[in-house]
Amino acid sequence: MDRIRLGPEKLSTSQNKPTDATSTERWLLVDGLRVRFQRAGEGPAMVLVHGLLGYSFSWRYVLPAFAQHREVFAPDMPGSGFSDCGPNLDCRLRVAAHRLLAFLDEAGIQSCDLLGTSYGGTTAMMAAAFMPQRVGSLTLVAPANPWSRYGRNRLALFRLPGVSTFFPIAARPFRPLRRCFLQRLYAEPSQMTAEALRGYSAPIGRSGVLEHAAGIARSWGSDMDELKTVLPGIAQIPTLLIWGNKDRAVDPASAEPLRRHFQNSQFVVMDGVGHLPYEEEPEQFGRIVMNFLLSGPGAAASTHQS
Repeated sequence: MDRIRLGPEKLSTSQNKPTDATSTERWLLVDGLRVRFQRAGEGPAMVLVHGLLGYSFSWRYVLPAFAQHREVFAPDMPGSGFSDCGPNLDCRLRVAAHRLLAFLDEAGIQSCDLLGTSYGGTTAMMAAAFMPQRVGSLTLVAPANPWSRYGRNRLALFRLPGVSTFFPIAARPFRPLRRCFLQRLYAEPSQMTAEALRGYSAPIGRSGVLEHAAGIARSWGSDMDELKTVLPGIAQIPTLLIWGNKDRAVDPASAEPLRRHFQNSQFVVMDGVGHLPYEEEPEQFGRIVMNFLLSGPGAAASTHQS
């Protein structure tokens, strides 16, 4: 296992944050749910899984670079973005993982490189555990995991009677809360743009989106316990772990106990970066990911940079 530490690269805004003019919006019916996704490029399949309260919008800066080498699929997971999010949607991690695999089925993806961020990284790990033969590699961007100390007390609140019901009602109309939540994910709150705030806020008003997020928080503890039990099943999958050293959402110290479960892994720390490296330093992030993917299976453990 190699640990690589990379400092931030300061680029101009126009260079650092390219727009995505190549992807197309598509829809599939997955387990009876309408799922929206972005697709771009040609080549081996690559699937991008967003985090909690994110959606395919999260990948707008890096998707074009990935599409130069891969056929990229970026779904809005059910309950998020603009995909279906009914009131009775099961919020458990194992169900999210099965939905992700069902999406692969409906999209005609036999195997793929799977990239997930935050809760999406956790979903990717669980999906890989269920069907490891369909995952060529894992890229995990600050994935939520059982060893992260951050936010445990806040998550525990959602197990109290009424909290998960009251939270969406109170939070949906309270716009300053959205700004505070999003700013906290950046290393520097001033990095958050008006475009990012508008984009991430767009689905929040939809009925079911905040309810689904609250349901995920409610089952967090049992989901993390289950994740621990399945990790041995994905130990052989080539894995890239990426963390910002200023991440305040998922504890960077949790990377070490997590990566011990992978036999062929590479760990990259991005200095001066928070929880959203694909937003904060997209060109650097894109290079890190593509270098890993293009190096081929087995190369992750033998590559070292400093």
